[in-house]
Order: sequence, then structure tokens, then C-alpha cells
Amino acid sequence: MALRHFFDSMRDCQGLEILDLGEFNQANRDFVHSMGHRLLNDDIVSRVDEVFGPGDPGAVQRQPDLAHQFLSQALQWDPGQFDAVFVWDSLQYLSRPLLDAVVARLHSLLRSRGLLLAYFHSAPNSPKVQSYSFRVANEAALELYPRSIRRPAQLFSNRGVEKTFERFSSIKFYLTRDSLREVLVRR
Repeated sequence: MALRHFFDSMRDCQGLEILDLGEFNQANRDFVHSMGHRLLNDDIVSRVDEVFGPGDPGAVQRQPDLAHQFLSQALQWDPGQFDAVFVWDSLQYLSRPLLDAVVARLHSLLRSRGLLLAYFHSAPNSPKVQSYSFRVANEAALELYPRSIRRPAQLFSNRGVEKTFERFSSIKFYLTRDSLREVLVRR
């Protein structure tokens, strides 16, 4: 449902720039290009793995030198460059200080009224969750491919999601059949 609303907002637009925070896949690029838009990638989860390595995300991501290294590499785009961002499930693998810095950067990267599409696991107190590669099948459907079983840095309640995006102008929650919550956020 959130995906349909995401694309409906772009229906009469051409030449939008969309950022995909998931791993690169040709299906997403082809679909976005077929709509007349441009898709750029920055795989945040892989970057987290490269910089911080294994371990408890709450501990390793609080190391100032590594956090600085991550932030100097991730999301290095111009302010106001993007009309939309596919965040997918990447935010739940960031500890709170790093999450706040990434969300602030996403806020600055989005143009006024830009959209952000995110997914959050809804299983409370799960020590590990399935991470996914998200592929756009059409304007209303995603294909989810298992990526890995990961320890989330945090699990989000609805209130936690609202707090995370408090600088944005609106947040809409959508229910899904799976163990994921869809969230559509407008700058």
C-alpha cells in the first residue's frame, strides 16, 4: 500500500531523482527509469558491515572513529538533491546516535515535500531478524529476497518511528501481511 502511494505521488512528474539505500539491483533501476526518473544507490547495510564489522551494533557503532568514518563515506550527496528515498529496512541496523545522524542527513538530502519509504520489523524483542533485498515488481508490489539474518541495533515501536522522523512534516503507517511495517514519510 505504501509503495502505491509512493509511486502515485510521482505519477505526473518526470526527471525525479530517487536514492535507493538497498543493495543495487537492476529491477529497481529499470522500473524507476521506465517512469522517467533517475535512481542512485548507496547500500547503507553493506557500508555498515564494511566499516563496523561484526559484533553488537549497539557497541561497535558507538566507536567515535568508526562512526566518523561511516558518516564521511555514507550519503555523500548534495543537499536537496533527491525527490524520494527508498530506505527499505536499513535504519533498524543503526544504533541511536548513528541513526540520528543518518536521518538528519536524509532530511537534508530530500527536497521540500520529498518522500521517504521505509520498512521496520514488527516482531518485538527479536534478537535477530531477516534482512531483505527489496525489488520493485510494479507500482503496487515488491519482491522481497532474503539477504541475511542480522541483529538489529534496535526494534522500533510506532512511537519510536515517529520520534525518529520528528523533523519531517508527516508520517503514515501501513499494515502488511508480513512481519514488516511500511512507513511513508514526507519532508
